[in-house]
Formats: sequence, structure tokens, C-alpha cells
Amino acid sequence: MRHFPIFLDTSGKTILVSGAGECAVAKLRLLLKTQARIAVFDADPGELVRQWAVQGRVDLHLRDLAAPDLSDALLVYAANDDLARDLAVQALAKSAGVPALVVDNLEASDFITPAIVDRDPVTVAIGTEGTAPVLARAIKAAIEAKLPRDLGALARRAKALRPAADALPKGRVRRAFWTQFFFEGARDVSTLLTQVQSVENGPGRVHFVGAGPGDPDLLTLRARKLIHEADVVIYDRLVTPEILELARREALIIDVGKTGFGPFWRQEDINELLVQHGAHAGVVRLKSGDPGVFGRLDEEVAALGAAGVACDVTPGITAASAAVAGLGVSLTQRGRNSGLRIVTGHDAKGFAEQDWRDLARPGAVAAIYMGKRAARFLTGRLMMHGAAPDTPVSVVENVSRADERIVASDLIGLVDALADVTGPAVLLLGIAPQTAIPAALREAL
Repeated sequence: MRHFPIFLDTSGKTILVSGAGECAVAKLRLLLKTQARIAVFDADPGELVRQWAVQGRVDLHLRDLAAPDLSDALLVYAANDDLARDLAVQALAKSAGVPALVVDNLEASDFITPAIVDRDPVTVAIGTEGTAPVLARAIKAAIEAKLPRDLGALARRAKALRPAADALPKGRVRRAFWTQFFFEGARDVSTLLTQVQSVENGPGRVHFVGAGPGDPDLLTLRARKLIHEADVVIYDRLVTPEILELARREALIIDVGKTGFGPFWRQEDINELLVQHGAHAGVVRLKSGDPGVFGRLDEEVAALGAAGVACDVTPGITAASAAVAGLGVSLTQRGRNSGLRIVTGHDAKGFAEQDWRDLARPGAVAAIYMGKRAARFLTGRLMMHGAAPDTPVSVVENVSRADERIVASDLIGLVDALADVTGPAVLLLGIAPQTAIPAALREAL
């Protein structure tokens, strides 16, 4: 993000505009919605700007902008439709330490003016870093169509309720107050305060939420809602930053990630953390993939149950499902396998033992989680029990993410195939990417 979006207080401030032709008018239409004093400088202004000056909406100066004019300016717009003049204005502003925008010149500008949806005091600003104004306008039109025209009036009415809301405890109680007002039709203060009492006096709850393999688009609608409403988010190492961005800025975000063969939180400490926050707050326990697949869900649910803290589970897409989607194949196939094994490469005791004879039989399919460090062990065990050296193995790294990578291998070459795989990966035993499948078999899928 090159340009950070902020909202400047324009009340009692001065904004200067150099230019009064068509180039300047588009910016002036926006600036006239602010509470700033607008000063326009141009020896030959257009008729519309002259009318605004007569109406007292702008201060018009029939000359070029000069250095003394910048002494109390908040912002400067260079809109002369003349590059040399605009750059001269930009140089004056820079010398005075005043941020300047040169119209249609991103590199010479200190800031950009976004497309705006105005429902004062509700304002939506849309920016594309100056790269795609047509896209910004399309987004603006879509938002305009969704927001009612009287939204601003509702927001102004809410301002009168702020003293009552600010007297409530922060967090879910205050959030419930505003939710009742904005979305559930409660407008009377006494009614609102009565309705939020149950929230204030009620217990907390822990929501176990499957974060999926990493792509936020693969979250369920319920998962998104719970993440957004959470007071506390406790997350695992493999949960992506894009998903954490869905949490409210006011939420407490706690990383309890574990690194294989490296630093980690003790499970007992995680349990204690869940009990501590879950007793009085809305907690989302974010687990990569699905909470019920190698997520130690049972242990955490048991700890909450013993402490009398309520909880529920929202499933997520497990990595194996997303991985085969990237391969363009399925986990089960008629005539190949009527069963599927989901196994781990290592467990609490070390490399995990499996029913190797079953996994080694022709046509067997297994999704192997946490298998990178166990690759040599897996290969040896499977071949000892009869697996063919050329059994296909697909390695899917960073499943569903922008940097997802597929490495097609076979069992004998698995260790070498994993040599440069640094991200989290799922090993799909008995499955080859679609491009590696013979044409006749692809047509049968």
C-alpha cells in the first residue's frame, strides 16, 4: 500500500487550488463538500468558478498562486492543465511543506484524491493508487446503489446516542448497542439499554473456526461473520494474514502458532488461554484447514467443558480438498480407490506409524499432512510393504494461496522433490496432477 487512506479535518482550514478551468472544476466540486475555505488562483477563470465566487463558495484571486499564499494552507491542488505551471506550484508547495496534488500526475503528487461515496457523515473513499480510475468509478457506482440516501441522517441520529453508548463497557456490550440501533430497528435509548443488559451479564463463548488452507475466499460465510464479531482471535501459525485482516482492529489478536521441530506454545497454555478469555468474551479459535483434522480440537473442547465455557465448531475446507482442486482431479475415483486415508507424517511420539500394507497396495490414495520431514521415513516404510517405486505422489505447497506450487513426483523421488519446498505442503499419495494423467484416463474422469 503506497498511499495510506486517512480523513483530514478540514473545518476552519484553507485548501488552495491553482487553476480555474475544466481541469480544476472536477476537484472543486469535491472540495466544496468540505468545511474548508477554498481559495482559487487563476488570471482567467472559467464561468462556473466565477459564479461560485459570486455566491461566496470560493475565494477567487485573479492571479497566479504565490509563495505567501501557502502560509496557512492545509493542501494544494495544481490544476492548471499546464504541466510547467503545475510543477512550479508543486515546487512552491514543497518548499512550504504543504502536501500538493498535481492533477493527472501521480509521481509529482504527495497524495491522491479517491473516488467518494458521500452520505455525510458517512463517507466511503475508493482508491486504486492512481492506476485504474475507471475501476474506482465502477466500484463507487456499485456502492452508491447499495447505500440508502438517508444513511447520513441515521448516522447523525446515532451521534446523539454516543454519550449513552460510551458509558457502556467496551467490546461486545457496546457493539451490541450499536448493532441493535443500526440493524435491528431499536431507536429508543431506554429500549437499547435494556436489550444489551443480557449481553453485559451473559457468559462468553469460544467458536472454533476452520480458516481453510489460506485463501480468504474459501472461508464459509459463518466463519467470516464470527471472525468479524470476535473480541479475541487466537490463531495458529498457518492462518494467513489475509484472513486475520477480517478481524476488527479493536480485537485482541493472539498468535499461538507451533513450528514443527521448533518453538511452540504448550497445549496446556493454549487451553488456559481459551478458558481465560472464553469465560467473559467472544473468542474465535482460528485453526488452519478444518478444526477436526489434526487440529487437537478434542483437547481444547475438553478443557473448555471442564471449565464450564460454552463452545461450538464451524468447519473449514481441509488442505487435502483444496490441494486436489488445484490438481484438477478428485480424491476418489471409480475403479481406482473406494477409500481415502488422511494421515499425519509425525505425531507426538515422532514419525507416525500407519497401516503401511494398506497404504502400499495398488490404487491406494492418502493425503499426508506434516509429511515433509518424514518423507524418507514414509518412502522407506511404503516400499518395504510393497509400494511400487513409481507410485505417483503430488506435492502441493502453499495450498490455495497466490504462491501455490505443485510438484509432481513418484515415491522413489519424493525426498529429492521436497528439497526446495519451504512452505506448508500436503503430500497426495497415489494421485498425479491432471496434466500427468494419460489422455484416455482424463477423458474418463
